[in-house]
Order: sequence, then structure tokens, then C-alpha cells
Amino acid sequence: MSLVTRNVLIAFLITAVLAGTVAYAVNYLNNARVAEISTMADQLSIDTISLDTQFSLLSSAPCDSIASSTTFISNLSDLGNRLSYAEDQLGSDNPQVVRLKEQYSLLEIRDYILTKQLASACGIRPVTVLYFYSNAGDCSDCDKAGYALSYLRTTFPALRVYSFDYNLDLSALKTLIALDKVKGPLPAFIINGKRSYGFTSLADLEAQFPKGALATSTPSARTK
Repeated sequence: MSLVTRNVLIAFLITAVLAGTVAYAVNYLNNARVAEISTMADQLSIDTISLDTQFSLLSSAPCDSIASSTTFISNLSDLGNRLSYAEDQLGSDNPQVVRLKEQYSLLEIRDYILTKQLASACGIRPVTVLYFYSNAGDCSDCDKAGYALSYLRTTFPALRVYSFDYNLDLSALKTLIALDKVKGPLPAFIINGKRSYGFTSLADLEAQFPKGALATSTPSARTK
């Protein structure tokens, strides 16, 4: 075997080994990510059932459950954050993600109904925001609006923010959209019953809240 032939064979073997190593590493990482997402999806399903049960307990004695309802919305918010992560990892069209988003949206609607019951029966004035967004590529400001609402929700823990995918094929959500006459363009907001469309800045969004509304929501320690 000539020296040239031997060098070519050695180079070929090294290339093959490197290619095989890279392929194995990529496959391993993909499998690990799938396993992680699967585990998270299972936990999300369990949390959804837990929150749904908690909702039933709260709705049986609304005025006695005002303090507990704050914990509920906090847990619901945490569930939404993890669902967003799953959506980023698997894609908004992933069947499992869509199913979990439907469950989450139903929980949000049920909590919104409970909140209105509390306001009527117990004489409280909660600050609520219904936020409608789109992942269909037709809402350039939706990400910025979402970040702004996340900031407000973190700053004012009592603020109740409900986020909905406008295009989600869910009859209950379509009924909510029809009742509140939300037509676009997106993003769309319903802040304490008042509709508005579009997003420009955090300051403009805050200005849409009724005067003193955010002040009634206890600021978190991080804002001091």
C-alpha cells in the first residue's frame, strides 16, 4: 500500500469517526430533550387537573376563598410560563402543546368567571386583563405586549392577566371572543371590561388602566 493511499484511508477513517460521533451526540441530545419535554408535559397535565380541582373548591365558597384565589392565579401563571416553554421547544402546532393550551385556556376562563363572581358577591374590585395574541405571524407586537404584561403581573401580584391564543380552535374561547366583541387587529386587550387594540409601550399600556387601578394591586417586594 502506497503512502498516499494509506494517508487517504486514515483521513477517511478519521472523518467517519468524527461524523459518527457528531451524529451520536446530536441524537443523544434530541432524545434527552424529548424526554425532558415529555416529563414536563406529564407534569403540566397533573398540574392542570390539580388547578381544576382547586377551582371547584374555591367556587363552592367564593367569599371565603378570596385569599386562596390569589394563590390559584399565581399557580395558573406558573403553569402558563411552563406551557410557553413547552411551546417554544416543540412548536405552537405540536398536538400535545395545543391540547395543553386548550386545557390552560379553559382554566383561565373558569378563573375569570370566578373572579367576576367574587366581585359581585363579595364587594371587591379586582383588576383583570384579557389579552389576545396570535402565533400565526400576523402580530408583530404580540411578543412585546406579552413581556409588558408579564412585567406588570410580576410587579402587581394581584393583577389578574389572562392570555389567549386568538386562533385556538376552542369553542369556549370563541364564545368569550364573541361575547366581548374582539375582532382585531392584535394584540387586543380588555382591561376591566374596556377593549383596546395594538401595543406601543409599557407606559401607554399602563395608561389604559383605570386611574388608581394598579395602585390597588399590592406591589411586590422587588419594586421597592
